[in-house]
Amino acid sequence: MTAVRQRAKAETSESEKLYGIAELASELGITARAIRFYEAKELLAPVRANGGRVYTRRDRARLKLILRAKSIGFSLAEVQQFLELYGSRGEGRPQQVSFLAERSAAMIAELEQKQADIVKTLEELRDIHAQCLQYLAEEGSSPCKAEREGEAGASQVKSRRTAG
Repeated sequence: MTAVRQRAKAETSESEKLYGIAELASELGITARAIRFYEAKELLAPVRANGGRVYTRRDRARLKLILRAKSIGFSLAEVQQFLELYGSRGEGRPQQVSFLAERSAAMIAELEQKQADIVKTLEELRDIHAQCLQYLAEEGSSPCKAEREGEAGASQVKSRRTAG
């Protein structure tokens, strides 16, 4: 039995709200299959009751954290590392925060570089587009006129096919 599963069993109490897999999936807008996937990756460890999975509020919170981390670009390995830092009673919280600060700073830098690359590419495309429009204007042909002529030509070909 994994450490995650042992912690889950130890932390389940009689008074704690429990969730079934379908209820949890519906509440979080994901599929039961996705939840089982995270369980297979040992990111979640629901207790079993009468052959079914039973999720605690802690499992629900972990799952929400997993989903949020995935949505902002964390890998499953990073999510697992982050969750493992917590420890059995939260003693690893400072290490979690430090890990998150370092990783988020790196991700911000990566995204800012991608944003700068996109801005540069957009500028180049706008320049190319403007040059194309200028060329067409100088040649006496506009993109709209070329489109209309292309549509008219296609209609003539179609009418010839139906007539012949």
